[in-house]
Amino acid sequence: MYSIKISLLAVISCLMVACGEATDTKVKAYGWQGEGGKTTEQTLQADFSEWKTHGLDGICYNAGHDPIKHQRAAKVAKANGLEYHAWIPAMLQGGMDSTLYGVNRLGQSAYDTQAYVSYYKFLCPNKEEVYQFLSSLYGKIADIPEVDYVHLDYIRFVDVILARGLWDKYGLVMNEEYPVADYCYCDKCVADFKAASGIDIKSVEDPSTCKEWAQFRCDLITKLVNRLADDIHAKGKKVSAAVFPGPDSYAKKMVRQEWNKWNIDAFFPMNYNDFYLEGAEWVGRVTEEGVKSVNGEKPVYSGLFICHDWQNKADIKDPEGHGLLPSEIETAIRGSMEAGAAGVCLFTPHSMTNEHWKTFEKAIRRSYVSN
Repeated sequence: MYSIKISLLAVISCLMVACGEATDTKVKAYGWQGEGGKTTEQTLQADFSEWKTHGLDGICYNAGHDPIKHQRAAKVAKANGLEYHAWIPAMLQGGMDSTLYGVNRLGQSAYDTQAYVSYYKFLCPNKEEVYQFLSSLYGKIADIPEVDYVHLDYIRFVDVILARGLWDKYGLVMNEEYPVADYCYCDKCVADFKAASGIDIKSVEDPSTCKEWAQFRCDLITKLVNRLADDIHAKGKKVSAAVFPGPDSYAKKMVRQEWNKWNIDAFFPMNYNDFYLEGAEWVGRVTEEGVKSVNGEKPVYSGLFICHDWQNKADIKDPEGHGLLPSEIETAIRGSMEAGAAGVCLFTPHSMTNEHWKTFEKAIRRSYVSN
C-alpha cells in the first residue's frame, strides 16, 4: 500500500512538472514601433513596459538616423528586458545627391519622379557612394552599446509588382512589370550588366522576360546587404531585416529580394495576409517557404499585420487599415510556429486592442510542434 502511494505521488509530481513546463513555454515575440513627434523617455517607458507585460521579448524601433534617439530608446528597452533592434530604412532616402537615385525603364530618376507615392525616393544599390553612406549610418548606430541588432528595412528595389490587395488603392492592374516601377536602368547598372552578361538590356524588347537581368538586380541587393552585414558584424553587433514574404513566391519577383542568400542573423518577413488577399491560414504557408529557404539554419520571425479598428474592418476601404482580427491571431501564430518560425513580430503593438492581447497572450504560451 505504501509503495502504491509513493508511485501515485511520483505520477502526480511528474504531471505537475509537465504542466509547469507547458506554462513556461512562450513563443518569442517582437514588435515594430516608430518614433513619434511627442516621444519622450517617459512615453517609451510606458510603451516598453506594457509590451513586456503582454509578452514581447524585443522591439524593432525606428528613430530615423538619430543616434541620440536610438540610444535613448535602446536604454529604456534594456531597462525593461527587451532586445533592441535599431530599425532604419536603407534604400528609401531623401535629400541625397540626385545622381545616387535609381532610374526606371522610362529613364526617370526616383529623385524627380516617384512610383506610387511621393516618398518612394529609392537609391540605386549599385553606387559605391550609397554603400559608403549606409555603412557610415549603420556603423554609428552599431556603436551604441545598448543596440543588439541593426534592423534593415526597405533594403530592396521599388515594388515592380504591388501586392494584389493594393491594386485597387492605386487604381492599377499589375499583370506585368510596368516601366514606371521597373528599376534600375541608370548608366552604371546597364553598363555593368552588359559587361557581366553581354546583354544590352536597353535593346531588349521586354526586359521582364530576361532572367539574367532579374538575377543581376537580386544580386545587387544581396551584395549590398552582405557588405553592410560584414561592417556591422565587425562592430560586434548582429543584423536583422524586414523582408517581403517568400522569398521565391513574392520577394524576388516583386522587389528583387533573394533574402535566403543574405549573411544576416535574423529575418522578419512581413507576412501581411490582407495585402495579398489571403486569410490568416496563409501566414503559415508562406512562413514554411521562408524557413525552408534558409534550411532552418537562421531564425525567421513571422511579421503579423494587426487591424486596430477590427470591428469596422468591413467598412475600411484602404487595405492598409486591414489586418488580423483578434479571432485570427491564434491561427496566424500557430501556423507560423508549426511552419518552423522562431517567433512572431507585431505591426504594430499600438494597433493591438484588448481583445487582440487576450488572444495573443494565450497563443504565445502554447507549445507548437513544427511540421
